[in-house]
Amino acid sequence: MYVVADGVKQDPVRRWSLPDRVFFACGACHILAFAFLKAYPQSGFAPLWIKPSKGFTGNHIVVVRDDMAFDYHGFSSWSHLFGHIEAKANRWWPGWSAQLIPLPMEVLISESKSREYDGLWLREPKQFLHDAMPRAEQCLRRFPRPPE
Repeated sequence: MYVVADGVKQDPVRRWSLPDRVFFACGACHILAFAFLKAYPQSGFAPLWIKPSKGFTGNHIVVVRDDMAFDYHGFSSWSHLFGHIEAKANRWWPGWSAQLIPLPMEVLISESKSREYDGLWLREPKQFLHDAMPRAEQCLRRFPRPPE
């Protein structure tokens, strides 16, 4: 989990200039999740939204299969990853908690479909300074294929 300086997410140039790890942690996680699901449609992974409780920040979208997760960290144990997210968020925002909400894949790249979920508002790949999908696909190639 990363927290970027004030104004970075509102400045398209500064946001695009973030290293991939931070870019896909802070506002483009859903694009990486979509790229993963598109590349591995038969992998059994599904998108999951970590929705912070009212009054908190720290939204994140990962893909999960059983106790395995994938996000900008790569592959990890889902229970370990979520524990890490909870611990780190509670250091910054004491009392932080979240709901886990399954999402359909198409929501990940549709602003209008994402807005159908209370509290979710995702940018489409082309709503970044440049199309974020090729960047996500390139980032994804750095990781191994999902284990069977």
